[in-house]
Amino acid sequence: MIKIPSQLMYGPSAQNSLTIEGCSVIEQCFRTTEEKGMMFLEEHVLLFVLQGSVSLILGTRTYTVGKNEMTLLKKATVVQYEKRGDSDGGHIYYGMMFSIKDDLIKSFLATTEKITPKGTDGETRAGVHTMTECLITFAASLSPYFQNSSEVYPGQLSLKMKEMLYHLGIGNHSIYQQLMQLHQPARIGVRHIVEEYYTSPVTIAELAHLSGRSLSSFKRDFLAVYNIPPAEWIRKRRLEKAREMLETTNLPVSDICFSLGFENMSHFSRIFKEYHGKTPSFYRN
Repeated sequence: MIKIPSQLMYGPSAQNSLTIEGCSVIEQCFRTTEEKGMMFLEEHVLLFVLQGSVSLILGTRTYTVGKNEMTLLKKATVVQYEKRGDSDGGHIYYGMMFSIKDDLIKSFLATTEKITPKGTDGETRAGVHTMTECLITFAASLSPYFQNSSEVYPGQLSLKMKEMLYHLGIGNHSIYQQLMQLHQPARIGVRHIVEEYYTSPVTIAELAHLSGRSLSSFKRDFLAVYNIPPAEWIRKRRLEKAREMLETTNLPVSDICFSLGFENMSHFSRIFKEYHGKTPSFYRN
């Protein structure tokens, strides 16, 4: 599982990237007929597909983002993906991933006049939006920045991000509204949040943010519902789920480990044995 954006920026397979006021833009350009994997989103991500296509699976939802289309992926979710190169263009996949932080949205809203949308919202299928000509041109204008990132001033990049938000507000208002609402998440029930995300490698602070609470408020509300601290509840719930998967599936132990948010096999095996009395492999046998 790849953590986005950190592993694409600083990991062993780092790709061209820019950092803008704590946000990041990652350029992905490679030749492939098919590339599969899983990614965990550390930040909200706006994905542009400029050549080729990518199929995404989020829980029970599956959809495909094609050439000159985009989608918004929310923070702290696990997404399965399958990228395909353009068969008419040398099997090239080309896309850009924009991580979006609260500070960027707050700064934009504080310094920008009200934007009046024009035309349609550009949504072609649920969750998938057509990029306007302005957005396609904007993406092309970023390409030189990746090649000479050391020569680009932070102020320039900040202006480019604001330019993108203007284009979204004018031509793709539906996805723009989704972005504007991200920095003020609605207050959601603690039970709903932890049941949905306990298998994802999220921190307690991220769960608090997703629920629309401060960390201290989230911990207090969690104790009121479950009567144990959230970290202890998540650990026990993951281990119970791991036992169930060992009994009812043929998945390799390593797949079960990583699908439940555990970071490494040795840690998973040790705490599984502490909780269930046997190592995962011995338990399955």
